[in-house]
Amino acid sequence: MAPIYRFTTRVSDTERDDHQRQTMALAGLAVSLALVVAGVFLAKHLHHAASIEDCLLQGRVNCDLLVGDFR
Repeated sequence: MAPIYRFTTRVSDTERDDHQRQTMALAGLAVSLALVVAGVFLAKHLHHAASIEDCLLQGRVNCDLLVGDFR
């Protein structure tokens, strides 16, 4: 009797570990990117607020127009 060959794809434990490691690396990259974007936004916002406060402390009245629009 001839042997029967089964063509199945089995994922070995090392391949599973590689996929899990890659998924965790991508998740870490996404979290890092989100933190960088939030940090840049926060830095811009704080710089704008500090500019307005400096203008007000100098005794000026139209500080929102002098400092510019925050975007």
